[in-house]
Amino acid sequence: MSNAFSSIYGENAPGAEGVLPLSEIEVMIRARYPLLYVVTWEEERALVEIHRISQLLGKKVYDWTISNGIARYRAAVDGRNEGRKDTKDPIIALREVQSNAEPAIFVFRDFHDFMQNSEVKRRLRDLAAQLRSSFTTIVILSPLMRLPEELEKDISIIDFPLPSRSDIDALILQIGHDIAENPALSVDTSPESREAIIDASIGLTLNEAENVFAKTLVAAQQLTAAEAPLIYTEKKQVIRKSGLLEYIDVSDTLSSVGGLDQLKAWIGRRRAAMDPQAAKFGLPSPRGLLLVGVQGCGKSLAAKSTAAELNYPLVRLDVGRLFSKMVGETESNIRRALAIAEAIAPVVLWIDELEKGLSGIRSSDSTDGGTTSRLFATILTWLQEKKSPVFVVATANDIEKLPPEVLRKGRFDEIFFVDLPAEDERREIFAIHLARRNRPPGKFDLDLLASVSEGFSGAEIEQSVIEAMFSVYGIKSDIETADLVLALKRMVPLSRTMGRSISERRMWAIGRTVSASSASDMQESLEQAGAEEQEKDKLYFDYLNLRNTASPNAAQAAAEYLGTFPKKQEDAEKMKLYLQNYSKLIKEITE
Repeated sequence: MSNAFSSIYGENAPGAEGVLPLSEIEVMIRARYPLLYVVTWEEERALVEIHRISQLLGKKVYDWTISNGIARYRAAVDGRNEGRKDTKDPIIALREVQSNAEPAIFVFRDFHDFMQNSEVKRRLRDLAAQLRSSFTTIVILSPLMRLPEELEKDISIIDFPLPSRSDIDALILQIGHDIAENPALSVDTSPESREAIIDASIGLTLNEAENVFAKTLVAAQQLTAAEAPLIYTEKKQVIRKSGLLEYIDVSDTLSSVGGLDQLKAWIGRRRAAMDPQAAKFGLPSPRGLLLVGVQGCGKSLAAKSTAAELNYPLVRLDVGRLFSKMVGETESNIRRALAIAEAIAPVVLWIDELEKGLSGIRSSDSTDGGTTSRLFATILTWLQEKKSPVFVVATANDIEKLPPEVLRKGRFDEIFFVDLPAEDERREIFAIHLARRNRPPGKFDLDLLASVSEGFSGAEIEQSVIEAMFSVYGIKSDIETADLVLALKRMVPLSRTMGRSISERRMWAIGRTVSASSASDMQESLEQAGAEEQEKDKLYFDYLNLRNTASPNAAQAAAEYLGTFPKKQEDAEKMKLYLQNYSKLIKEITE
C-alpha cells in the first residue's frame, strides 16, 4: 500500500476483513476534502459520527457555536467545555482554524447565516486552498441549505441521512433494557413488534423517535405493535411543520365505498405484494395508481380508503401550495415535499386534481419562466425513479388536460376510469349512506331508489339522502322511500347538465383505461348517448326547416313568445315540446 493511500485509509483500508462501509462524511474526511456542509437537524448524532471518525483517524474535534466560541468536543463528557476567548466572532474563529497545525476537525454549527458576510466568504475560500494539503477539515452543520454562489466550487454538500431501521431498532432495544427493572412499563422486543414500531417510526429523527417512545410509555405503559398509531401522530407533527403536505385522518376502508369492485380487487393484490416475501419473490414495490373519471363518483374517497386498506398514513400534496413568487423556491418546495414523503414512508401520497396543478404547463415558458415545466419534470422523474414505499394515488377529472408523459406506463401501475355507478352500485351506495345516518337500509325500497337515481353520481346520491332528511325534519318522525324519491326528482344530476362532456370522457376512456367497476355500463350508455345526440340533431334540423319555410313575421312572433330553441345540452324532451309549440304557433299566425 502506498504512503498516500495509507494516509487516507490508515488501518481501515477497503478490503480489510470486518470493515463496515464508510459513511459519506468519513469518505470525504479521509479524502481530505477541506470544507464540508452537512445538512441535518440532528446536530448531536452528526457530532457523534464525526467524533467516531476522529477517533479512527487520530484527530481532535473542535466545536464552534455563536454562544460559546471554539471548544474541544468530547462526546462522553456531560456539559460543554468553555470556549476559547474571543472565538465567538466567526472571523476570529476562522483565524484560529488557519493557525492550527495539528490534525483536527472543526465543526461550525449554524454557520449559514455568517456565510453571507463578504470577509467570511473570502476567509473560507482561502482556507479551502490552505487545508487541501493538511489533515484539517471544516464541517459546517446546519438544518438549512444556504450556500453562497462564490463558495459552490469549494464546499462539498452532504445530506446527513435520517436514522436507519437498525438505528431505531437499537433505540428500541436500549429503551427496553433501560426500563427492564420497572414493573409498571414494558417494551415488546419481539422481532414482529419491533418491525411494526420501526415502520411507524421511520422518517423521524432519533430525538423525535425517543420522545414519542417516551410519550407512548407514559400514555399506554407499554411500547408494542399496538401502539404504532400513537407513533404515527408524531409524523403528523413533522408534516404539519413543513407546510407543504397535509396529513389526512382516515377511517373508512374500501368496504365503505359502493361499487368499484375491480379497483378494490386490484388494491387487494397490491397490498399482498407489499409483504417482505414479495420482494424475495422478485416483485417490485407498487408505484401507485391514477384515478380519472366523472366528478363525484368516488375518486377522492377511494384514495382515502386505499390508505386505510394498506394501513398506511395518508398525506395530501396540493400542487398549488408549492408555487412561490421567489425564484427557485417552487422547485425547492417540490423537492422538500417529496423528500418528506419519502422520509415518512411507508405512506400513501394523494395528489388530488392533478390536471389543475399542471394546467399551465403548455404555456409555462412564456408565462412563468418555465417554473411549471420544471415542477412537472421533477414529479415525473420522481414517479419513475422512486425506490421508497410511497404509494401514489393521483386523481383527475379532466384527463385530456394532462400531459401525455403522465399517462405512459411506468409512472403509475394502472389508470382506472371511475364511471357513474350502475344500478346495483347505486343500490349499495344508498344502503351505505342510510346506514351511516343510522337508518336501517332494509326499511327502504332500494330497488326503486336505484332505478329512479339513474345517471346520479355517488356524491349526488349522498346529497339526496341529506336533502330528504332536511325536508322532513320538524314535520315527521323520519324519512321514507317517498321522501328520497322526491329529493331525487328535485335534483338535476351532473350527467344531464354536462352530458356531452361526460360522454366525451367515457369515449376517451374506452381502450385507454381500466374500468374501476365490472358493472359499468359505459359502452351501453355511450350508445344511448349517441342515439340521443342523433335525435337532438334531427329535432334541431326540423326546427330550422320549419323556421325557414315560415314567413319572417310568423317566425319572429313565435320566437318572441316561446324564446329561443333549447340548447343542445338540454334534454331532448324539451326540444320536442318546443318544436310542437313552435309548429302550432306558426300555423295559427299564418292562418
